[in-house]
Amino acid sequence: MSDTRTRSRNRHRKRRTALAVGLPLALTAAGTLAYGTDAGLLGEGAARQASAAATAAPAWAAETADGFASVDALGQNGTYGGRDGQTVTVRTQAELEKYATAAEPYVIVVAGTITMSPVGKEIKVQSDKTIVGSGTSGHIVGGGFFLGTGVHNVIIRNLTIRDSYQGVWNDKDHDFDAVQMDGAHHVWIDHNDLRHMADGLIDVRKDSTNVTVSWNKLSNNNKTFGIGWTENVKTDITIHHNWFRETEQRNPSTDNAAHAHLYNNYLEDTPGTDITSSYGNYARGRTAMVLENSYFQGVNNPVIKDATATVVQRGNVFSGTSGRNESGGTAFDPKAYYAYTPDKAADVPALLKSGAGPRGSTGTTAVAKAAATTLTVARDGSGQYRTVQAAVNAVPANNPSRVVIAVKPGTYRETVKVPSNKPHVTIQGTGGSRKDTVITYGNAAGTPKPDGSGTYGTAGSATVAVEADDFQARNLTVTNDFDEKANQSLSGHQAVALRTAADKVFLDGIIVNGDQDTLLVDTAAKDRLGRVYMTNSYVTGNVDFIFGRATAVIDRSVITLKKRWDGTSAGYVTAPSTPANRKGILIANSTVNGDVADRTFHLGRPWHAGGDASLDPQTTVRNTTLSAAVRTAPWTDMSGFSWRDDRFAEYRNTGPGAGAASGDRPHLTDAQAAGQEVADWLGDWVPTAA
Repeated sequence: MSDTRTRSRNRHRKRRTALAVGLPLALTAAGTLAYGTDAGLLGEGAARQASAAATAAPAWAAETADGFASVDALGQNGTYGGRDGQTVTVRTQAELEKYATAAEPYVIVVAGTITMSPVGKEIKVQSDKTIVGSGTSGHIVGGGFFLGTGVHNVIIRNLTIRDSYQGVWNDKDHDFDAVQMDGAHHVWIDHNDLRHMADGLIDVRKDSTNVTVSWNKLSNNNKTFGIGWTENVKTDITIHHNWFRETEQRNPSTDNAAHAHLYNNYLEDTPGTDITSSYGNYARGRTAMVLENSYFQGVNNPVIKDATATVVQRGNVFSGTSGRNESGGTAFDPKAYYAYTPDKAADVPALLKSGAGPRGSTGTTAVAKAAATTLTVARDGSGQYRTVQAAVNAVPANNPSRVVIAVKPGTYRETVKVPSNKPHVTIQGTGGSRKDTVITYGNAAGTPKPDGSGTYGTAGSATVAVEADDFQARNLTVTNDFDEKANQSLSGHQAVALRTAADKVFLDGIIVNGDQDTLLVDTAAKDRLGRVYMTNSYVTGNVDFIFGRATAVIDRSVITLKKRWDGTSAGYVTAPSTPANRKGILIANSTVNGDVADRTFHLGRPWHAGGDASLDPQTTVRNTTLSAAVRTAPWTDMSGFSWRDDRFAEYRNTGPGAGAASGDRPHLTDAQAAGQEVADWLGDWVPTAA
């Protein structure tokens, strides 16, 4: 597209450090990873309505709790949820209530967003249940779960529970929790994203016991996590590997707990936000607490205790904290109750930024599929084919199942096109790094075609063009190396590295390199849906280098800004051309950086392709670290169309390039942001490696 300058874990589970393997180093260093790195899919043949048909239990359904939830007590042997029952998939509140409140054991897979009615509704979960989100798609909005007296053996995993907030920060009127338990036992709350509720995110009350809370992300809340609320000293609880971020109090508050074991948690208070921590871990009443190998960053009063409580601290890290930091007395030895191996405190921030919250590989149901066919490509002749395109050509038309084109390390100078009649294709580099396998070419929009039939045009310049649905690319680099400096006389310097014009395109662990118009996320036609999900990847460029009309998500990735051919710094990250009533480009949980001058790049501008005024371009940039290269007024007009008439916004970005809301820099409200999540963009599609 045009540049206006040139044209107009019963035992402690294994350590999660491996989750960070293969992630962009810049992401790990910047601390922008908010969710797990693996992704999952409720396959094409999965039921789209609730079904009680028995299925073979996938591995995640057989997993059991660690910590105090694993301890045999009160007639219950550990915590394993509904694994002895049927697996059902639910998509509505009525379906969820039906199975969660049933007497029988169930594994309940939440596949999609369920908005609770009335707001604040807490479903009364009965014993022997596993409630699990399907990949990252399971969201409970405006309500949560209640576990009453005697309810036991319950697992709540892999869900996002959010947004029952009623506009009052210290809300005394709305007891809307994400998970509340009153007198329950043997409960495991694991790998959830809990945030922005009217009251607590987790309340463990009225002598609830044998509870483990692990690997959750808890954020954007006032009274976050309360434990106790009786004079009895009965609660046994393990709290490990949780990320508390932007939470004011009760992180947690532990009242009269018999045994509270807290380890490897990360409490973070970020400067310059609207939420300031009041205190971190609080041992109240006659609580006996062991607090070890946790990391406190910027937290006020990180550890406080009543005179009657005991707190044993060991191995914790305190960075930028202030106020009370207390310990004293003797508590207990957790290893007398269960085995565990804590991670080093110094590793905790990176570990939790990459591993806390829902994981794509959990909650996905097994679907029988034909085994994938693998075709190998190697330049040296050691594979079945010497070029990637030859392997694509060998895929039969209308292939019904996955074909993996495994490309050995090397540089493949060619253009590649995956036509629309060849779906379910994966192109995957087999090297140890995404840099080992490179597909590159150097056409530009103005490059003459060899047959004399004109020039390639922007879309035609693509090094790799994908027109087939359910395409995947991973562990490779796609580059357009058009030399703009050497071709100044050429009209049309747009040079696409990767063009997608299909639905359900999954780009995982790749690099897309170019200058102007690097990544074109298109659709097969204006009236056709085209969804693209890019994660754990890099995109580089300078002018409109993420552009098009697709519904596209750039998640947990690095966007690198480049100087232009003449050494100047100026450019635009996105140029959406979104049809009305569709979602455009979403950049989330990522980093925007590059070796360019400060305040020289816009985040985006509206591309009304062909002057089409009916389009409603959209870019949202949220929860992303922005370098100082981003302009203070990050959006701009294009070709006579004002960005103010379209949809451009930010939400909770950080870094030197972030800024406060203003007329030139619109921010989403919390309510608006609740509707602009990754899951909202992808709808019923949950990407997974295949």
